[in-house]
Amino acid sequence: MSEFKLPDIGEGIVECEVVKWLVSEGDEIQEDQPVVEVMTDKALVEITAPESGRVTALHYAEGESARVHSSLFSYQVAAGDDAAEVDSPLPAVEARSADSPLEADTAPAGERLPATPRTPASPAVRRLARELGVALDQVEGSGKEGRVLKEDLYALQQPRSSIESDVTEAPATRVETQSGLRAAMARHMREAVSIPHFHYGEEIDVTALLALHARLKVSAEAQGQRLTLMALFMKSLSLALAEHPRVNASYQPDSDAVHFHEHCHVGMAVDSPSGLIVPVVKHVEGHSLLSLAAEIARLTELARDGRVTGEDLKGATITLSNIGALGGTYATPIISAPQVAIGAIGRVQRLPRFDADGEVVSRAIMTVTWAGDHRVLDGGDMARFCLAWKGYLEAPESMLLHLG
Repeated sequence: MSEFKLPDIGEGIVECEVVKWLVSEGDEIQEDQPVVEVMTDKALVEITAPESGRVTALHYAEGESARVHSSLFSYQVAAGDDAAEVDSPLPAVEARSADSPLEADTAPAGERLPATPRTPASPAVRRLARELGVALDQVEGSGKEGRVLKEDLYALQQPRSSIESDVTEAPATRVETQSGLRAAMARHMREAVSIPHFHYGEEIDVTALLALHARLKVSAEAQGQRLTLMALFMKSLSLALAEHPRVNASYQPDSDAVHFHEHCHVGMAVDSPSGLIVPVVKHVEGHSLLSLAAEIARLTELARDGRVTGEDLKGATITLSNIGALGGTYATPIISAPQVAIGAIGRVQRLPRFDADGEVVSRAIMTVTWAGDHRVLDGGDMARFCLAWKGYLEAPESMLLHLG
């Protein structure tokens, strides 16, 4: 008998929600066959079978939260295969309530401890119970078959103080408990407020860049590839970061250490139906414009479908958000630790500007706002970096001198 341990499928992820089982107990499975879909803090991930065999037990029900390195399912290895535990140095554990402490297994060898009944409740209710410090097994659920509801937890907070009881709160027209990506973002933003941010804004004349893009786009389409402006933004970004490596860094507050990165891995903020997802385009400095455009297209499609893999969410050294794609002009982005910088690109506008002869001309103007971690960067660092990036965007032919 083998146990499949839930692997570490994303940076900082300690648990995920079981969304849908694609097999049942007793089903035969083949190596690499999809077995279950789980929702991490960042995306919907499909987990496949490590080897062929037969499923003997599913340790979590749909809607329950599973801890990383806990046993997700058990299976009997197909005849001729070697039985082994999968992808975890930890011993197999039974599925336990997230509200119960992990106790030592004191049963004699070969004998299983009796299963502790699990109080029926949704992941959102379990999360709320943890925040309120309430033990679910002490709550009498008012839902079907004793299921604990949010109202049951709120009822335990009564009676309110005399001041609170005198306040009449307007009834909400709709109440939504955040989960999945949006709940993860809320937790991440609470951590991000501890970073001392500063912001730097710049206007960039992208008239020449748009003209170059229009010409290259035709050639790219002839090769069956769609070339977006984001590929040009990223490629020029990698060149500017090579000149200003302090911006392409990570900060570890525990040791007060700054880690400088040799490679440029750009996190790309994607607006998806389930929330903001940030897949990572790796080794931007080594891509051609065509290969970079293909990778951007691949990750964008996966992110919007909620199918981006954990590996594609790891390792960003800097993040770029194109808020202009939604019509925004300015934004003040929030840094994703341990990175030290994030940029928000605004929409391109046709605006009047003076040329070298003092004549008013129409130019394509794009705004960008950078946020920097003031523990690592100061205004001068950010200004010099941004002006280098601006130089490549306003005179895109200058990139040719640095392309390998």
